[in-house]
Parts: sequence; structure tokens; C-alpha cells
Amino acid sequence: MAASAVRRPKIRLLLSDVDGTLVTHDKKLTERTIAAVARVHAAGITFAVTSGRPARGMSMLVEPLTITEPLAGFNGGQLMSPSGKLLEEHTLPDEIVAALMSTISSHQLDVWVFRGNDWFVRDAHGPHVEREERAVQFSATVVPNFDSFRQQIVKVVGVSDDPAAVEAAESACRSQFGDHVSATRSQTYYLDVTHPLANKGTVVRRLAERLKISRDEIATIGDMANDVLMFAHSGTSIAMGNATREVQRAARYVTTSNEEEGFANAVERYVLGDG
Repeated sequence: MAASAVRRPKIRLLLSDVDGTLVTHDKKLTERTIAAVARVHAAGITFAVTSGRPARGMSMLVEPLTITEPLAGFNGGQLMSPSGKLLEEHTLPDEIVAALMSTISSHQLDVWVFRGNDWFVRDAHGPHVEREERAVQFSATVVPNFDSFRQQIVKVVGVSDDPAAVEAAESACRSQFGDHVSATRSQTYYLDVTHPLANKGTVVRRLAERLKISRDEIATIGDMANDVLMFAHSGTSIAMGNATREVQRAARYVTTSNEEEGFANAVERYVLGDG
């Protein structure tokens, strides 16, 4: 008698990245994406989001997607309720912040600093500042320098349109600061440096505990290197078609790109099992 097929656990949570995954290149939710999330809810599956963005920068998703779980910003460094209450925050060790900024700057990357709900830059017209302001729907605060920014820093970002420089800065931060930080690229032009517990693998674990479900019952979807850890900690992992080959190899499935309704296609095929 043939052995029966092993059935995968039912998906009870879908955790999605935002930029490059849930939204299009111009940071919009499509009608198909909104409808796909509605179908997820209707199937009894919880929907949650995590991003390198500040939690505040995901608040515009709460109403159209009926989000009830905490928004995991800064790759899990900041948890905020859908109503806007700060629930938890992991900040970088104060003693390494100055050296961290120096290392990032030495690779010719612009530096951004996030503290609480505030975002600080030195140039309002620097690379990607205006684009990011449109995405997160709040403005950066311009400061002459970061000399007074040494405490309660939740994220330091390195910004450059040279992907090789961003990758080199990532390697340097990991080498120099080791277990004191989590350093990952949230876009080819962004290096996110956060507390070591601020990573998307931790987000998966926290949501599993909160919802009292197995990580095998969690599906994750994303497109960048900072999504690989959440792939590793979930039962079903889906990479976007716009992800690099390295990121795609880390996932169980690959969908189409975020410009080709990749999120909605993934929900229909891999989460709800329509196709």
C-alpha cells in the first residue's frame, strides 16, 4: 500500500514585507492586493506586516488592509499597535552609535538616524529622502550633524545608489560590530542597522508566540536580504519575482514581481491554494 502524502500544516498567519512586495514601485496598493488580503481574512488567516520602515510609516496600510496585529517596523525593532501606540522598541547600544555612523560614512553612504517616531537627515535633498517621505507619509527633520544623537537610536541607515558600496558597508558593519547589531539591506540602496533582536526572524517568532501557533503555520513573503531570516523561520516562504536570485533561492516558492501583481498571485496560489 502506498504511503499517504505528508500534508503541510494549514496556514494561519501571512506575514508580508511592504516595499518591493506588498506595494508597487510607486508605493501603491493595487486593487488586487487589497482584494487578496480581504480573501486572506475571509479564510480565517491572520495578516500582518513587517518592514525596514518605521512603524509609523506603515499606518496608512491599517485601514485598507484591516490590519489588527502590531506593525513591526525597523525589521522588528519597533512594534506599534494599529491605533498608533508604541508597544516595544529595541535600540542600538549607545556606546557603538558614533563608531557605527563613522563606518557607514567611510563607505561614502549618506547616514539617516531614527529615534522614536522621528527621522533625522543632514540633507533634505539627499539621495532617496524625498522618495522615502512620500512612501512613509511624514517628513524627515534636517539637522546640521549627528553629534547629539548617541542615545535611544533605534535604526541607523546608510544610503547610496552604488549597490556595491552598500554591500561593502554591510560587510564592514557585521565584521566590526558583530553580535551588537543586525545589519541587512532592505533595498539595494539602503543598509539598515538595528539592534540584533530587530530582525524579521524575530518578528516571526514573536507573532507565533502571540497567536499561539506553530511557525510551520506561518507563510512569509518578501523580496530583499532582510526577508531571508523570516523565510528561515516560517513554514511557507515566498520570494517576489523582483528579488535577487540569492533571495529567491532562500524561499520555497517564487511569485511574479511587485509590478506584476506578485503578492496577489502568491496569495491565490501558495496561501489559499487556488492554482
